Amino acid sequence: MFRRIKNKFLRYFVIFIYFIIIFFCAIEINFLWLFGYSPSIQDIKNPEMSVSSEVYYADGKLIGRYSKENRTPVEFNSISPNLVNALVATEDVRFYKHHGVDFYSFFTSMLSTAKGDKRGGSTITQQLAKNLFETRKKKSQGLIRHVPVINTIVSKVKEWFTAFQIERVYKKQEILTLYFNTVPFGNNTFGIKAASLKYFNKTPDKLNAAQSAMLIGMLKATSTYNPIRNPDKSIDRRNIVLGQMQKYGYITKTEFAADTTQKLNLDLSYIEDESQGDSYIRRAVEKWLDKWCKDNGYNLYEDGLKIYTTIDPRLQQYAEEAVEEKMKMLQKRFYNLWGNKIAWRDLDGKIITDFLLKNEQRLPIYKLLDQKYHGDTTQIKQYFEKKKKMRIFSWNGDRDTTFSSVDSIKYYAKILNTGMMTIEPSSGKIKVWVGGIDHRYFNYDHVNQSRRQAGSTFKPFAYVTALDNGFTPCDKFTDQPVSIKFMDNGKPDVWSPQNADFHFTYQEMSLRWAMGKSVNSITAQVTEKVGWNKIVEYAHKCGIESPLKSVPSVSLGTNDVSVFEMVRAYSTFLNKGNRVDPILVSKITDQDGNTLAEFKPKTEKVLSDETAWLMLYMFRGGMEEPGGTSQALWEYPGLWKKDNQIGGKTGTSSKYVDGWYMGITKDLVTGVWVGADDRSVHFTSSETGEGSHTALPIFARFMEKVYADPKSGYKYGLFPKPWTKITKEYNCPSPHLSVDSLETDSLANPIDTSAVKPAEEENPESKPPVQNR
Repeated sequence: MFRRIKNKFLRYFVIFIYFIIIFFCAIEINFLWLFGYSPSIQDIKNPEMSVSSEVYYADGKLIGRYSKENRTPVEFNSISPNLVNALVATEDVRFYKHHGVDFYSFFTSMLSTAKGDKRGGSTITQQLAKNLFETRKKKSQGLIRHVPVINTIVSKVKEWFTAFQIERVYKKQEILTLYFNTVPFGNNTFGIKAASLKYFNKTPDKLNAAQSAMLIGMLKATSTYNPIRNPDKSIDRRNIVLGQMQKYGYITKTEFAADTTQKLNLDLSYIEDESQGDSYIRRAVEKWLDKWCKDNGYNLYEDGLKIYTTIDPRLQQYAEEAVEEKMKMLQKRFYNLWGNKIAWRDLDGKIITDFLLKNEQRLPIYKLLDQKYHGDTTQIKQYFEKKKKMRIFSWNGDRDTTFSSVDSIKYYAKILNTGMMTIEPSSGKIKVWVGGIDHRYFNYDHVNQSRRQAGSTFKPFAYVTALDNGFTPCDKFTDQPVSIKFMDNGKPDVWSPQNADFHFTYQEMSLRWAMGKSVNSITAQVTEKVGWNKIVEYAHKCGIESPLKSVPSVSLGTNDVSVFEMVRAYSTFLNKGNRVDPILVSKITDQDGNTLAEFKPKTEKVLSDETAWLMLYMFRGGMEEPGGTSQALWEYPGLWKKDNQIGGKTGTSSKYVDGWYMGITKDLVTGVWVGADDRSVHFTSSETGEGSHTALPIFARFMEKVYADPKSGYKYGLFPKPWTKITKEYNCPSPHLSVDSLETDSLANPIDTSAVKPAEEENPESKPPVQNR
C-alpha cells in the first residue's frame, strides 16, 4: 500500500502517521488490556468522585460518612478573579486559545528541558484530566505500565485524549470551576474552598491577589510550598506567581511591589468541618473494620459501603446527655478546687516545672521550629507565647478567644474527660460508645485507645479467682495488716497495703462484704491465697487483653486497662460465664443493598455457670453490704422502682487520678472512666475525686434516662435467678452497724446501711504501691 507513494520521505511520513493513529486507537480501546482504562465521553459528562461509605445506627439513622477528600464544591461566581488570573498566568497562559492541549507549550517545554530548564507543558485541562480521572494511577494503566518510557508516553496520550474530550463537553468557565473544585492542596484538603478556609479563614471570593498567588503557588508542590511548614519557600513561590500575574497584565507594577512585601498573614483559626459527621463512633467503626476491609479488598473511603452498627440511638443519646450533665458539674467542681493555682503536680504535690515544655515538645510543630531556629529556645519560646485568635472548647459552648500556644496547653490541661461504653452481653452488641466529651476538640478515644489504672474495679478478678478455686462468698477474712513477700524483677520485695482510710477494723468480713466495701487488706489476703499469677490468668480469661504485671498489687488495679476491656470482662459474669467478643457492626451492604457481610459475636466459656452467678451476687454487695461503695446510687430514685437490682464496682487510682464505675443491670454492663488526660492533673480529696463522685453519677443518670423511656427496651427488674444449682454457701448477711454520718467509710465506727445516705469510698491515696478503691 505504501509503495505507491514514490517519494521516499513522504512514504515514511505517512507510515509514521499511520502507526501513530493505530497506536492511539489501541490506547483508546485498551487493546489486549495493554493500556488500561480511559474515560469515555459518558464518564466525562458525568464525572464521579470517590464514593463515600455511610455508617448508620442500629435503627438505620445516619451517623456519618467516610469521605476520601475534604472538599466543598463552589460555583464559578464564588471564585475570586484573582484566583483565576493567578492560575492562568502561572499554569496555562494560553488557556483561552487552545482546545485542551497546547502543542506550542508542549514542544517549547521539551526544548527548555533539553537545555536544563525543566518546566511543565501540561495545560489546565490536562491537569484536570489527571485530577478527575486519575489517568496516571494504577487502575488506569494496563500491562504496559511495566515498561518505563512507553508507560509515560501512554499516560501523556491519555491525558491528551481526555483533555480534548473535556474541551468538547465543557466551556472554559466550567473547566476552571471543575479544576478549582478538584485540585489537591495537600493534607487531605481538596478544592479551593477548603484551602482558602484552611489557610485564610475566608471563602474563595474574598481572597486578594497575594493570598490567591500563595494558594496557586502551592500547586507546584503542596508539601514544599506549604505555608505552615515552609513559610519562606511559600513566600518565594507566591512572589513568582505574582510576577507572572504582573507580566501578563493581571496586576500593576505598584500592586506587585506592595503584594510581594506582604507577610503570609495566615489565619488558621477556622475549625474544619471535614468530618462528614465525625464522631467517636465513626472513628471506632473505621478501626473495627480495618482488618475486614484489607482482607476483602474494600476501601471505606471510596467504595460506597453502607455500614450498620449495633449502637442504639436512644441509649447513645441518653449516655451523651448524662455525660454532658455530669461532666459539666465535675468541671465546675474541678475549677473551684484549683482556681488559678497550677494543677500539674508530682506524687508529692510539688509543681512539675517542665510540664509546659514537655507538652510543647510533644506538638508536631516543635520539631519544625527547632530546625527552623537551629535549636534557639528563645525564638521557639517566643513562638509559643505569641497570642493568636482561636476557638476553644467550653461547657458553655465554643468560645472565640485570643490565646498563645502556652495558654492553650494550660487551658486544656485542666479539662476533665471521660470514656463510656455499654454492652448487651446476651447479644454481644455494643449499645453505647462515648469516647470523650467532644470529638471536635478531643480526638483521643477514651474507650479503646486510652488505658488507665483501673483501681478497685479490678478487684473482682481476685474474687472470681477465689470463687472458682474453692472459696465461697461467705468465707471470712479479718481486716488487719498484711505483708506479702514477693520477687520483683529478680529482687526480693514486700508489699504491705493500707486500707483507704489507713485504718484496720480487725473485724471478720465475708468475701462479699469485703468486695462490696472494697477492703484492701482482705483483697490482699485473697491475692496471697490464690496467687497473683492466677489473678492475671483469670483477668485475661475474662477479657482483659492489656499486658498485666504479675505482682501482688495487681488485684488493686495498678495496671493500665481500657474501658472497652473492662466492659467486655465484666460482661462475662452476666453472660453465664461466656466471654464475648463485642461487635460494633452488625451488617455491611453495597450501594444497592446487597449484603456483603454480617457479623455475629464470638463467645467462649471461661467460667462455670455457678461462678458467674455468684459473681453477680457479689456485685450486688456494693449496694447491700455495710459501707458498700455503690450506695451513692440510692441518691437516684429513678433507679429503684419495681424492686430493681443493680450491681457494680467503684474504682479510684492513687491520688484520685482516675475515677471508675462499672455498673451491671439485669440486661446491660456499662463502664465509665473520668479523669484528666495528663495524669499529673487530678482531684485532691475523696470528697471530690473518688469514682463514686465522678464516674458513678454518669452511670446513674444514664440508667435513669433509660428506665424512664418505655421505648428503650430495657426495664426494671431483678438479677437473673441461678442458671444452675448453687453448691456453695452464699446467703450470709453481714451485721448492719452504724457510724457518725460525718465519718468516712472507715468501719472503726458502726454504719447504718439501711439509710439512703451512701458510705463514702475509701481513700486510694497511700504509700507505694498504690492502694485503690
